[in-house]
Amino acid sequence: MTGAIDFIHGLNFAQLPPEVIHQARRCLLDLVGVAISGRQTELSRIAHDFAVDHLGAGRKGARLLFDGRRVSATGAAFAGATTIDSFDAHDGHALTKGHAGVAILPALLAVADAEGLLDDGGLDGETLLTCLVLGYEIATRAGIALHASACDYHTSGAWNALGCAAVAARLLKLDRERTRHALGTAEYHGPRSQMMRCIDHPTMVKDGSGWGALAGVSAAYLAKDGFTGAPAITMEAPEQAAIWADLGERWLILDQYFKPWPVCRWAQPAIEAASGLLREHGFKASDIDLIEVETFHEAVRLGAQLPASTEMAQYAIGFPLAAFIVRGRLGAEEIGGEGLADPAIQDMLRRIRLVEAAELSRRFPAERLARLRIVLKSGHVAVSEVSSARGDRSRPLSDADLLAKFSMSAALLGPERSTHLGRGCMALEGSSAGYLCGGLFAPI
Repeated sequence: MTGAIDFIHGLNFAQLPPEVIHQARRCLLDLVGVAISGRQTELSRIAHDFAVDHLGAGRKGARLLFDGRRVSATGAAFAGATTIDSFDAHDGHALTKGHAGVAILPALLAVADAEGLLDDGGLDGETLLTCLVLGYEIATRAGIALHASACDYHTSGAWNALGCAAVAARLLKLDRERTRHALGTAEYHGPRSQMMRCIDHPTMVKDGSGWGALAGVSAAYLAKDGFTGAPAITMEAPEQAAIWADLGERWLILDQYFKPWPVCRWAQPAIEAASGLLREHGFKASDIDLIEVETFHEAVRLGAQLPASTEMAQYAIGFPLAAFIVRGRLGAEEIGGEGLADPAIQDMLRRIRLVEAAELSRRFPAERLARLRIVLKSGHVAVSEVSSARGDRSRPLSDADLLAKFSMSAALLGPERSTHLGRGCMALEGSSAGYLCGGLFAPI
């Protein structure tokens, strides 16, 4: 634990390898783009209005992302993380089976804004990137430790709360003891919600990251005022020591994946396999009689039922696969109301069958894999190789890919603001972060 607290308060920009700095900028760009898309969802609207009505500014206010209204730092962190979580296109980590940045960035911005660091130049680009990296490093290790020690599969909020607490503790300049209490409180109050309940019953509860951000930021402010917390066992238990031993030497932010499409990562290998078969064989959606998807158990649990909401469409495998095959793309329109009502997608969905493959289940979560068998009406059968999704470290999305993804989300901001944000994220370093962050708070 001593080493982790030293890392939280002692890490500086000069210690970050160039590839880590570059990855942090990529994460920032991707999270901002997803937040823009998420801001269009009903879930984000509810979360923002809830924060205004029930998590008010009090003595110190923070602005809501792409909204501008002031609420408490905890309210802004909650609404921001919920907004990113509402559009399932944000980065993640295979071994955590979840997401860190979705909560870390909103928590960082909320505390910095509430403390006036964005107005007086107290948060420069180097500090923002350093805080982002330390949040990823703490949260990702906490997630791996939780999965290694808990009997159930918990949502990301259960462990990204510790990353939020770490970032907030640094910005609030907590001493060592109060930082320890903040981390312990964040772990204790982080939402130990069961992820597979949302997989089986997709609703707006999603991945719990809004509550993780709220718990983490709350924990830091409570610790500042003397609130004491139970030790964070994911960080302090002796059996977890190996997970933390390489903190500051091995950078887990480099292992984050990026999503090409705004749906659960578990569905993306099947879509990748379909993309390859369509390119290779050149058949059309109208040529298909049956699609059999072999994949791992958790992905099969996503199901191939007709979704009734965008949340159900994002936590599915059959529907996004059908939409991609019919339309040749998979974006906000396909998982929104217009795509849900498309009779051609519905017809294709009825042709999809999901099959668990024991071999692929054994390779999860380190690998998420799928194989497709497509039977055409002509009788021809096309079978894919076992496929993984693009975006992992072994199959990375390029900077150009991420910028194209960002541009699609940011188009509704107009060219000037979109360009300002995109370039700002990828060039962020020495100057004040205020010039960038101002563009994050103005309403869409």
